[in-house]
Amino acid sequence: MPTNIEIKTVLVDRAAAEAVAARLSDEGPGTIHQEDFFFACDGARPKLRIFSADRGELIRYERSDAAEARSSSYAIARTSDPRILLQILSATLGVTGTVKKKRTLYLIGQTRVHLDEVEGLGNFLELEVFLSPGQGESEGTEIANNLMREFGIDQKQLVGKAYVDLLARQALEAS
Repeated sequence: MPTNIEIKTVLVDRAAAEAVAARLSDEGPGTIHQEDFFFACDGARPKLRIFSADRGELIRYERSDAAEARSSSYAIARTSDPRILLQILSATLGVTGTVKKKRTLYLIGQTRVHLDEVEGLGNFLELEVFLSPGQGESEGTEIANNLMREFGIDQKQLVGKAYVDLLARQALEAS
């Protein structure tokens, strides 16, 4: 399975983050609207990401909930019929949560920089350093740490939980 190194932080100053991303990027910005549906599963997180009526991705990933640069192993299957796939997965596994977001994407070398506006949560910055075959996690972590410095992110600011977990916790605290 492919692996990347990820970090996530609450985005305090979007304009400053956009300026850093624009200065460092090889490509971007691009805007992506997506809705993620999460399904019940032990040991991994399957989600269906829907971009449009005829474009989606079924993603299975495994990663810790540590608030640090962490590895994530994943597999992606693309679909041109995401709504039917959603019906099948919902009936079979059950939906455990939904996340809607507007993502601004920049590419910096082998890193995807996401400036996310998450419905119900606010703004976040994510870094995903995609590891090449044979490239070690320590090299990916070093790339992530260097980018964290460029963006002015302190280790204490990192968020370990997935958006779906943050939304679930927020809903629980509100009830």
